[in-house]
Amino acid sequence: MSRIEESKDFIAVRIAVLTVSDTRDLADDRSGDVLVGRIEAAGHVVADRRIIRDERAEIADQLRAWCADDGVDVVISTGGTGLTGRDVTVEAHRDVYEKEIDAFGTVFTIVSMNKIGTSAVQSRATGGVANGTYLFALPGSPGACKDAWDEILVKQLDYRHRPCNFVEIMPRLDEHRRRK
Repeated sequence: MSRIEESKDFIAVRIAVLTVSDTRDLADDRSGDVLVGRIEAAGHVVADRRIIRDERAEIADQLRAWCADDGVDVVISTGGTGLTGRDVTVEAHRDVYEKEIDAFGTVFTIVSMNKIGTSAVQSRATGGVANGTYLFALPGSPGACKDAWDEILVKQLDYRHRPCNFVEIMPRLDEHRRRK
């Protein structure tokens, strides 16, 4: 099973947090607060934090901007992953992805099933990679953000996590761009 290899040094990654909402602001963004608190408690850096309306093009533009920013390694968005007409975060993420991390959504569903039962089918959490940056879209509830961070991301974003993790392959995410 998984474990932390204590002989390796922790490597902090720079994470941007995006809340997708037509109604939230920083004062009442509980899901964003959950993510920021957990990111900092784990020893990572909150590189930026924004709130954007449920507009596909605006979400995709912000994701692309962070993917082009050398100061951002990972983007985690919260909100807009449901089934209603205004839920367009997943589509915006997929507009940006070069590669989708298919198993992220599957593992998130398994984690959610253990917490909320079959209601987990209503989430479309997703993950992917673009321009050497990891992108994750989480549901807009604080509980879902806690579950995704505590059960998946805190481990995969820890360089010491074994048998493997996202951080150790970061230098190779954009190697296809360097090939001649």
